[in-house]
Amino acid sequence: MRKIFISADIEGITGVTGWCETRYGGQGYDAACRQMSLETAAACRAALDAGYEVVVKDGHEDGLNIDANLLPKGTQLIRSWMSDPYAMMAGLDQSYDGAIYIGYHAKAWSNDSPLTHTIEDYLFNWIKVNGELASEFSLNALLADEMSVPSIFLSGDKGICDDAKSLYPSMETVAVKHGTGNATWNIHPEEAIALIEDGVKKALAAKHQSKPLANEYRMEINFKKHQKARHASWYPGAKQIDSNTVEITAKTPTDLAIARMFMTGV
Repeated sequence: MRKIFISADIEGITGVTGWCETRYGGQGYDAACRQMSLETAAACRAALDAGYEVVVKDGHEDGLNIDANLLPKGTQLIRSWMSDPYAMMAGLDQSYDGAIYIGYHAKAWSNDSPLTHTIEDYLFNWIKVNGELASEFSLNALLADEMSVPSIFLSGDKGICDDAKSLYPSMETVAVKHGTGNATWNIHPEEAIALIEDGVKKALAAKHQSKPLANEYRMEINFKKHQKARHASWYPGAKQIDSNTVEITAKTPTDLAIARMFMTGV
């Protein structure tokens, strides 16, 4: 049976604007989780209706945000973390026919959202791979490429949608909001749900290919605290290039993810 993998985050969900909405006990958190669940459910419905087996990875914070009761029957949900370097893509393997990204957000060191970050806002200023600023999407899509799984659809803020299309032109994207300063301009929640379901249907009907891998991957991590950079520099093969920045080169995206996990703890 054909299979689709869905990785879901919360900062790129329509309406989500402040950090309080992304964390347990924060104002608006429950509403954000509900909309995250409903936007993910829309992607699930489209894939299930097209005859795919669907696996969802809850990829935000502790991975306990999506309400399984709001997902369509037949969906499999991976909750919390599997203690491996694939993190938001944990569970993906070469048996999948496509990867979908829901609720993704603009990368660190950009101005496309009040919630811009890459992996951990408290830990990193930015991450670069082969000289380009990385997003959570670009890092995760590399892992999919390594497994020859094409990235076919993404929803989130306009910044990450534009980035995704520049990296994978055949992808379908749905921008549910855009950011200006500390504000977000959001489409209606029901409209986001409808557009995501329609967008996934279009993505599944199109042809997609994973990208060929590079010969090597040079990762630079700029830490908020210089002490963290010094700590990371002790990882074998890592090099501290200034007070807050460490670099390392790996042969594959998986090797890169493993190095990052042990260098940074995330």
